Amino acid sequence: MFKLLEPCCSKCWHSAEKRCPDVVYCALHGPQCHEDAACSALRKERKDRASGDLLERPVVHIGMGTCGMAAGAQAVYDAFLAEIAARNLSVDVMPVGCYGYCEKEVLIDIQLPGKPRVFYANVTPQLAKRLVEHVLIEGKCASDIALGWLGNDGVVMPEGSDLPRITDIPFFKPQLKIVLENCGLVDPDSLDSYIATNGFSALTKVLKKMKPEEVIAEVQASGLRGRGGAGFPTGKKWEFANKAKGDRKFIICNADEGDPGAFMDRSVLESDPYRVIEGLVIGAYAIGAHEGYIYIRAEYPLAVARLKRCIADAETAGLLGDNILGTGFDFHLKLKMGAGAFVCGEETALIASIEGSRGMPRPRPPFPANSGLWGCPTNINNVETLANITTIINRGGAWFAGIGTPGSKGTKVFALTGRINNTGLVEVPMGLPLREVIYEIGGGIPGGKRFKAVQLGGPSGGCVPESLLDTPVDYESIKGTGAIMGSGGMVVMDESTCMVDVARYFMSFVQGESCGKCIPCREGTKRMLEILERVAMVKPERNTDDQLRRFDGAMLLESLAHIVADTSLCGLGQTAPNPVLSTLKYFRDEYEAHLFDRKCPAGVCRGLLTYRIDTSKCTGCGLCAAKCPQGAILGEKRQAHFIVSERCISCDACRQVCNFGAVLAE
Repeated sequence: MFKLLEPCCSKCWHSAEKRCPDVVYCALHGPQCHEDAACSALRKERKDRASGDLLERPVVHIGMGTCGMAAGAQAVYDAFLAEIAARNLSVDVMPVGCYGYCEKEVLIDIQLPGKPRVFYANVTPQLAKRLVEHVLIEGKCASDIALGWLGNDGVVMPEGSDLPRITDIPFFKPQLKIVLENCGLVDPDSLDSYIATNGFSALTKVLKKMKPEEVIAEVQASGLRGRGGAGFPTGKKWEFANKAKGDRKFIICNADEGDPGAFMDRSVLESDPYRVIEGLVIGAYAIGAHEGYIYIRAEYPLAVARLKRCIADAETAGLLGDNILGTGFDFHLKLKMGAGAFVCGEETALIASIEGSRGMPRPRPPFPANSGLWGCPTNINNVETLANITTIINRGGAWFAGIGTPGSKGTKVFALTGRINNTGLVEVPMGLPLREVIYEIGGGIPGGKRFKAVQLGGPSGGCVPESLLDTPVDYESIKGTGAIMGSGGMVVMDESTCMVDVARYFMSFVQGESCGKCIPCREGTKRMLEILERVAMVKPERNTDDQLRRFDGAMLLESLAHIVADTSLCGLGQTAPNPVLSTLKYFRDEYEAHLFDRKCPAGVCRGLLTYRIDTSKCTGCGLCAAKCPQGAILGEKRQAHFIVSERCISCDACRQVCNFGAVLAE
């Protein structure tokens, strides 16, 4: 099954019973235990076939991550198989992960023997038939519908030599891919495919040539900070766990990604799972752990399925389990599926969930590095952090530290979503301005609308206004705006967005996800949500006491937010007020419009809209009156109707059912 790791001949002593520590190196560079030209040639042929450098027949790669599947990748996959079978062609069709350009899904590429991979965007089953005809049969590249090409220097294009490299188009050009370098290019289910890209060479180097302290020193030299949100130095974290006393230690990969609009971890695990597994084993060796978990939410079924297969295949190949690569190092990895509670992204709540308890945070100290899973020293890193480790080991900490800013090294992966032309998964060097991410990579705002804000850090983050778009992407600069880097959610908003409604949405999310253990978070977020709903979603009160409560609540909102942030037990409650505080800071005028003018400038908050019927357009069909739950719409059949404003609750049902555009909301 594992062709690259199979013995090349009878002289090769690698077997399931006796692991060779050089087996990965041999797979990539030829046999080390003996000299044989035929074996060396066989090794190179196996590697070239696994990497795609040597093709006997064409290959169609189809992006079948979750985003691709949602866009119809399965139908495209089936269409290629059917058309290839109908024409009796010798062609391989290979599922791959997400290449990042989600706006262009379904995204595929086709590689002919001796030619580069040519990418095609927005592929449909109908387009698949055309590509079979023009590319696979006629040998053309269909440059009129091609996005770009990818290959080594010196490759010959079949036609259309002016077609750009995929890395030179605006979406990809500013990016620097480290974590995402294999995503969309390798078969995520194939160990051979990963090894052919230098996979597990870092683990081999670590187990064979480096002491745990040397590994930690290399990670410290890289300046890598945790990509889960807090930005704590990874090497320092590993050092704490390494020095912690205990006969039993654990390492955990936190894949409990729960931020609205975030899909970084999911995409990496779907597209390049072995990279995360390799980084996890290296981390285990560094801290002295022999047991580990990947904690992942069950709502990621594709990532879960691929991880299960990859863990099993790695165990069969001797890259997990006992005596890894014949070095005597043991590491056993388990997959733990969570129920999707946002709070379980917090380290101690995650630990409680693995232990079988309800996911609730614990007071710190003691910190997990000293007393974590089942009271044992435990290290926790998120997916992106671990995905950087192999590159740091292979290229050196100094190389990694040469990227980014003095305080924020390397790259950062973002899920770029919202009101933006190019949605997708992007990886940029630290220090790149937000403006370049949004306007060059993201392609700006659709429909010619004006940019209003970008929300960073999910429910724990904040909203950055246009005046701060030149802020560089690094931990300190982003924090200075009132937002946080977070795990990497980047939600773009335009002029049609109501910032009060944005704050209300995130507060509603956090309040629903609060575990309820501490009073500031449980009660404070509830009170903040009530205030925001009263400000944004309630029509003008006619009762003086109600009006006073509304104004008093609004005046207390900011101070209440600071109290919740200062007194909550865990990071969820401590950062929950950030969306409110940042919108109050930069968009106070919108709050004032809601409070004093009782108007929503963006026209989003229905409770502040006044509904009326344009009598010149109304046909008197009566459909709106039938749907009104309050009986607020009156009028005779075939005569223009009108709305009794005193009865209207702004439910919007009338506007939704009107077929003539007669119902107006102002």
